Amino acid sequence: MDTLLREAAARAETYLAGLGERDVGPSAAALAALSELATPFPDRGEGAPDILAKLDRLGSPATIASAGPRYFGFVTGGSLPVALAANWLAGAWDQNAFSTTSSPLGAALEMACLSWLREIFGFPEAAGGAFVTGATMANFTALAAARHAVLAQTGWDVEQDGLFGAPPITVLVGGEGHAAMLKAVRMLGLGEGRVHRLAVDGQGAIRADALPPIKGPTILCLQAGNVNSGAFDPAANLIPAARDAGAWVHVDGAFGIWAKAAPARADLAAGYELADSLAVDGHKWLNVPYDSGLTLVRDPGSLHAAMSISAAYLPDAEAREPYDYTPECSRRMRAVEIWAALASLGRVGLADLIETCCRHAAMMGQGLAAAGYEVLNDVRLNQVLVSFGSDDLTERIIADVQADGTAWCGGTRWHGRAAMRISFSSHATRDADVAKTLDAILRLAGANSSS
Repeated sequence: MDTLLREAAARAETYLAGLGERDVGPSAAALAALSELATPFPDRGEGAPDILAKLDRLGSPATIASAGPRYFGFVTGGSLPVALAANWLAGAWDQNAFSTTSSPLGAALEMACLSWLREIFGFPEAAGGAFVTGATMANFTALAAARHAVLAQTGWDVEQDGLFGAPPITVLVGGEGHAAMLKAVRMLGLGEGRVHRLAVDGQGAIRADALPPIKGPTILCLQAGNVNSGAFDPAANLIPAARDAGAWVHVDGAFGIWAKAAPARADLAAGYELADSLAVDGHKWLNVPYDSGLTLVRDPGSLHAAMSISAAYLPDAEAREPYDYTPECSRRMRAVEIWAALASLGRVGLADLIETCCRHAAMMGQGLAAAGYEVLNDVRLNQVLVSFGSDDLTERIIADVQADGTAWCGGTRWHGRAAMRISFSSHATRDADVAKTLDAILRLAGANSSS
């Protein structure tokens, strides 16, 4: 065991040390070599050192270098060294964070993290919370609590009686609400086709005057950080009006809500602390390893009602039992990386991480605009959208950037147009990486424009 773990650590260190120099995307040869993994199931297994060597030989070259400094796709953060190290330690502990009995450490870490997270996002000290896989399950968990609460107001017990015959729930979502939130709506049986889409402005944020009259059980879903533009719905206008009318207000804050941690950006997220629930990722802007998401719910009773379980082998809970707040029962100890990251960064370090990413986005946007290309969004957060002219030309340049290997930037559709989306969310990115990426984009864009 000792030898094997030391070898794994050495291979991981070699991989991480080379991220800054290798192409961000894997080569065709590396991808082709993955076919060696799909062999017939062997009668006799290989030795552990050989297995590890094979994984490294085939796997490491075939990865997307998303842990490196020039990956700007899908709002993917890298892993802070302390968070990665905590993840390794937790893997050795192999704790089931199901309950205070199965892992007292896991339960204690969750309580400690929840205290810090409530403070960061402005939620009350009594708010409930859950540690889940990512924003999709965080949205699901929060919306399950919302479903319970708005139906309970009508006297309907959805956990016992289901949705058959229940009063209909109105779900209000901005016209550019994220697909993960809509997936959660589908999984909860609320019906994506029954969602009411609200008008948005040119940046994809719900218009302040778009809220319709609210009657009956209603859930309003806001977005803190549009996945393309980074725009925020006007929470200070919408949340008080919706809550006064009896609606539950949920926030999909996957990455953008972390703006609250940076004093220079906190105004973007003003008012979101008044929401009833919040979904946020850890593996995006907090830079902890996959997978890591969390939910905060102002009324812990609604979260408990939606997620709690009872079984003969479970003791009567005298403390917060993790299994009463999450969709999963058996699960890994996700709070360990969040605790390590927040303890390492502190308020100042967390603010600097957020602000640095926003500054890098501004550098990129200014550089592209200065070169004559059309930046399509107001670059106020960490997202940059750029068009290089026609859709065909923009898509060719995106493909060429990905094939070039200097950096990795994704594509999207923005108001009917093709656009390159450049997302800054990694602690590993430096000013020199932004400059190197900008140079590569301009080089490839120029080559395409002249051809």
